[in-house]
Amino acid sequence: MADERRLGEMSFMTVAEVAAVMRVSKMTVYRLVHSGELPSVRVGRSFRVPESAVQDYLQDSYHGTA
Repeated sequence: MADERRLGEMSFMTVAEVAAVMRVSKMTVYRLVHSGELPSVRVGRSFRVPESAVQDYLQDSYHGTA
């Protein structure tokens, strides 16, 4: 029951939305999804990516300057 509530509160993004946020092509997002680097849910023939997964990916990939 708690898992169901958590899923209901999650915000999902389309591949196009993820690409726009990350400023990459949709193909790059598809590669990240298929490689497992970016978690996703398949809905019919399309994918949805949790917004938190995009934020986590960007934060983990961030290389700041010293």
